This record gives sequence, C-alpha cells and structure tokens, in this order.
Amino acid sequence: MDDTFNITHLTVSGYVEVAKYRYLYFMIMFTAYILIICCNSTVVCLIWIHQNLHEPMYIFIAALLLNSVLYSTSIYPKLLIDLLSEKQIISYSACLLQFFLFYSLSGSEFLLLSAMAYDRYVSICKPLQYPTIMSKTTISIFLVLAWLLPACQIAIPAILSAEARLCDFTLKGIICNNAIYRLQCQRSRVISIYGVVALLDLAILPMVFISFTYTKILIISYRSSREVKRKAAETCLPHLLVLISLSCLITYDVIIARVESNFPKTARFIMTLQIVLYHPLFNPIIYGLKMKAISKHLKKLFCPAKVISCNTED
Repeated sequence: MDDTFNITHLTVSGYVEVAKYRYLYFMIMFTAYILIICCNSTVVCLIWIHQNLHEPMYIFIAALLLNSVLYSTSIYPKLLIDLLSEKQIISYSACLLQFFLFYSLSGSEFLLLSAMAYDRYVSICKPLQYPTIMSKTTISIFLVLAWLLPACQIAIPAILSAEARLCDFTLKGIICNNAIYRLQCQRSRVISIYGVVALLDLAILPMVFISFTYTKILIISYRSSREVKRKAAETCLPHLLVLISLSCLITYDVIIARVESNFPKTARFIMTLQIVLYHPLFNPIIYGLKMKAISKHLKKLFCPAKVISCNTED
C-alpha cells in the first residue's frame, strides 16, 4: 500500500445546489446545531441540579441526551465547514472517524433505550425489588456498557476499512456512513458479515428486547389499577416515540447504504437531513414535554412568574 494512500481526500457530492443555497443551508444547520446543544444541555443540567430527578430513569434520559449532543458534534462542525467551502472534501481518515462515531453513538442510543426499557419494567412490574435491582452499581454498569460495547464493535470495521484500497473518491452523501464501502475496490466479505452482526447486536436485538419488555409492561398494566396504567403511559410513551423515530432513521440508512438502492440525489439529501436535524432535536422535546417531572422544572425555569401565580392560586 502506498504511503500517500492514507491521506487520500474524498469529494463529498451529496449536497444539492450548494453553491446557490450555501448561506441558507448554513443558517439552517447552524441554528439547528445551536438548538440541539441548548435543548439537550438544558434538560441534562436540570437533571443534574435537581435532587428529585436523581433517579435511574432520569439518569438514563440525561445519558441519552448527552449522547445526542456527542452524535451531533461528530457531524455538524464538518457540515458547516463544507457549506462555507468552495470544495466539499474530507480526508479518508477523517471520514472513517466520522463513520466510527456515527455508528458507535447510534448503537449507544439503542442500548440506552434498552436500559430504560428494563428500568421501566422493573419499576412497574417489580416495584418492591426496584431499589435493590436498580442500584447505583447496576446503573453505572449499564451506562459503561452502552458506550463501550458499540465502540468496540464499530472499531473493527473502521480499522479494516482503513486498510482497504479505494477505487472511487466521490462520496454519495453528506456524511460518512456505510456509503464508504462503495468506494472500496473490492468489498470485504469479512466487513460485510461483521456489519450484519453489528446491526443485529446493536439495533435489531435491542429493538426486540425493548418491544418484548414494553409488551410485558402493557399486559401487566392492563390488569392493574388505574394508577399503574397512568404511570406506565406517562413514562413509557416517550421512550417508545424515541425508539420509533430512531428505528425509522436506521432503517433508511440500511436501505440506502446496504441494499444499494438508487435513490435520487435530492431524496437522499433530504433523508440524510432528517437524520442529522430531526432526531437529535426530537429527544429533548419529547422528554421535556412528556415527562411530568422534567416539564415542571422547565416551566419553573422559563416561566417562573406563571408558576408562582399558579402556586398562589392553589
């Protein structure tokens, strides 16, 4: 392999009329990035500050929102630089780093959602054992594994791809996802098989586990009191909405990159924007509005006069 191979630059060709709409795209993406950081960080800080939110469920929510910030930070700075540049290029090594962060953090989100599903199952179905099962040690183990396991699994295809020779230097997209495999002269069978295994471990199995867990919760809640039903609906619905959102986006990524569907460039661009814009903003909005305890603190933060007025009336 040539010494110059590892510093190969790729052309990022997924933008639609970037020269014409450069500053419009930049303002949209910059505003979205600021909103993502502010919205996610606000909820994380509220959970950190308020003692009544120091419970396993809220700790996992904080971890999930922090994961969204890391995920966005692995994508947005490069997008913003591209939009202001005459040529949209990226080095192959930087592309592999973005590939690693993109899929590692996506896998972490599925595992965090799995941990949250298990937490809700224990809370609703085994309330007397909840303090024992969901101890600080258990929570710490879940958090470490949620970030460590995907990182270890995604590191292998990233390292193997670094050794691959490229025959195409035009990336059909705006971020480095599975599309990088199409650039290689010969697609490695090992990488393909390992990709399927990683998809199974980091997405499909967690989805099956979450679906099974919430099904059990719904069955037990249906047979229980109205209070249990209310608690299940209030705490489980936000997790399910986030899971559905994430699953749709991952399904799109698999269809585009793995099945090699010939999507029109504009459709591919719009769908990729959904991944980087919609989901990281969706999480804090859902948890901020649907989780009663978090919503209460948000109202105190942004509308203190109204909260004081309501308390006075009570």
